[in-house]
Amino acid sequence: MNTFKQSLCTLTLLCLHGMTSANDIVISQIAPLTGVLASTGKQMVVGGQIYFDHINATGGVNGQQIRLEVADDGYKVDETVRLTKEALANPAVVALFGFAGTANVGKLLTDGVLTQGGAALVAPYTGSEPLRTPFNPWIFHVRAGYGDETEHMVQQVTTLGMKRVAVMYQDDGFGKAGLQGVERALAKRGLTLSAAAPYERNTDQVDEAVKTIRASDAQAVIMISVNRPTSAFIQRYREAGGGAQLYNISVVDPAEIVKLAGLKHAHGLGVSQVVPYPFMPAMPVVREYQQLLKKYAPSELVNYTSFEQFLGAKVLVEGLRRSGPKPTRAGVIKALETMGNFDLGGTVVRYAPDNRIGSRYVEVTVIGGNGKLLK
Repeated sequence: MNTFKQSLCTLTLLCLHGMTSANDIVISQIAPLTGVLASTGKQMVVGGQIYFDHINATGGVNGQQIRLEVADDGYKVDETVRLTKEALANPAVVALFGFAGTANVGKLLTDGVLTQGGAALVAPYTGSEPLRTPFNPWIFHVRAGYGDETEHMVQQVTTLGMKRVAVMYQDDGFGKAGLQGVERALAKRGLTLSAAAPYERNTDQVDEAVKTIRASDAQAVIMISVNRPTSAFIQRYREAGGGAQLYNISVVDPAEIVKLAGLKHAHGLGVSQVVPYPFMPAMPVVREYQQLLKKYAPSELVNYTSFEQFLGAKVLVEGLRRSGPKPTRAGVIKALETMGNFDLGGTVVRYAPDNRIGSRYVEVTVIGGNGKLLK
């Protein structure tokens, strides 16, 4: 089986245990491969898989091959919990990788699933502050938090002279974490929200949010939302005559936004980013990512989400290397938390026994007139 077919095999969950060795290092990834976050989930898996494929093709980790086992939670919290419990019941699983969703990962914490399982969760696709504070030893973040992102966006908005800021947010832990981040950033500057408009999780029912924010006469709207509801809001808000500058937090896929909302509506959308720009090979790690994407998943395009998970996979592999032959869950955690400053190839993460936030990097990009992201 060639490497690209292996990636497809992983994505469609057709890989069988019989195709692998009992000596493999087993990693579990629970991802939203169906539902409102399906396109993001696919890119999450691709980003990690191409690096694991590369490591396996070049001798593995301490002579062992990595086996990534992927399951689809559909972005549903209860499914995340059920599938994670199943994964952790397998003693061969030494680490968890790249889950998505603030509420999903938060439930693993509050239910004690991670504590009972004792495995590291590396590079979850969420920036929620409650997953970072108070400190917990299980989650190793590769990305900056939503507080970092919202502070950066509010700073940009207010620097441009805008004082009337509204928030459209998903009505769950993810959305409320971002909402609170915007409120804190505004309060630092003596400002309050013009409007806060929620929408129901796992839907794109944003009509009420459009009405609320249109009525507020906001100059800028910061969206704490995922692809489909973001696209629906952008399209309906613009069609209703809304003229505010629009921003979204980093969890969206700009290409998907352009596809769903249409370029004439999506043009000008600001998107905060928590990893370096992956479209220009200025950094060694970006060149490596682009080369491996072309080699192992040639039909996939360069994408912020897959690049973020590629970085996460590099972090996890380094932890596996440092934990020595026959890594254990406790050994991987020890290796990661004593990693210190680790250069991924032009961008650095840092972990310590009392620090699990590897990076606070944030910048804002904009969807240009041709639909591509501009720095």
